[in-house]
Amino acid sequence: MSQQYQVPGTPRVISPSPTPSESTETHTSGQDSYFAPITRSSAAKRATSPQPIDEGIEDDGEASDPSLARARARSRSPIALAKRRRSSGYLPKSNLPTSRASKSKPIPLSPPTTNGHLSPSSASSSFWRDFSRSPSPLGLIPIHRHWRSFVHRHEIPRKALHVSIGFFTLHLYTRGIQTSQIHPYLLTALIPIALTDYLRHTYPAVNRLYIRCLGALMRESEVNEKYNGVIWYLLGAWAVLRFLPKDIGVMSVLLLSWCDTAASTIGRMYGRYTPRIRKGKSLAGSAAAAVVGVLTAGLFWGWVAPRYWGFEDSFMFKGELALPSTIMGAIGWKEGQGTIGGWVALGVVGLWSGFVASASEVVDILGFDDNVTIPVLSGLGLWGFFKIFT
Repeated sequence: MSQQYQVPGTPRVISPSPTPSESTETHTSGQDSYFAPITRSSAAKRATSPQPIDEGIEDDGEASDPSLARARARSRSPIALAKRRRSSGYLPKSNLPTSRASKSKPIPLSPPTTNGHLSPSSASSSFWRDFSRSPSPLGLIPIHRHWRSFVHRHEIPRKALHVSIGFFTLHLYTRGIQTSQIHPYLLTALIPIALTDYLRHTYPAVNRLYIRCLGALMRESEVNEKYNGVIWYLLGAWAVLRFLPKDIGVMSVLLLSWCDTAASTIGRMYGRYTPRIRKGKSLAGSAAAAVVGVLTAGLFWGWVAPRYWGFEDSFMFKGELALPSTIMGAIGWKEGQGTIGGWVALGVVGLWSGFVASASEVVDILGFDDNVTIPVLSGLGLWGFFKIFT
């Protein structure tokens, strides 16, 4: 009897909400599983029911392995792109648009600052950009970009022409050319150059052609506002060679050629570390002009003049300096006591030459160009000094 009617086993109780392991098995079982339709009440209960406990069961490994995870594409939003560029240093934070109004309103750009020189790129339109995408003028060599900036910043072509005129003046002196033979040629060259500069300021087409040909020797201030510095250079050289004695005229051109270049070069390099005398003039540049003026006087009156033609009759300085007779009489000196010569006289002349060169480079007279004020003021300073002490 007991064997015929056995007590059945305890049936398995199925939970109404499946555990995570059961839901995982249900999802991985394929399309054969059957899911009853979910009513609104069941969906509301599932939303309010607590989350199932994580049993620590991992997937196949596809999502857990970071090397196999699919990379998420970057957002192409303009704001996200601007943030990435700003974090990498390509875009300043102030340029990031914050609203739709800022996107529609253009951001005003400040005009580019100029340093007073004419860049080769602006002189020849887009030649360098068309020639190569590299910023360097000759192509893909990075060092060319550095030297292009150096040439532009220090006005190398302009200063080379400036310095070469001094050497050319010494060459003409050693050949025995007189100043009376030179100043007519300077005046002849001055007239057409000044006329051409007037035409280029009147007609823009002439100005563009002029800049394309001679832009490397110009400053940006001379493009539309000022006249070319060559005009003032020729005018100053013509004035001192025409109206002053031979040695004073030659010395004035040498001071213009070399002292002005030294003051400009040293002033640009070290002027920020020294006190400023006036706008655009520093103590470093003035000191450089004075030193070069002393050396130039020693070169001309101490070596070039005695070696080639000696102290000519047309010279004001002939190797000696003397106090005026009125001063010697006032202090009770006899004739010959107030006279110096040789290296002592040359040293005094050199110091005075350096002083007048530095002072004429600093002073500003009615806004005239220094290419005419330096030779004229230097020549007048030397002429007055020798008029008193010779």
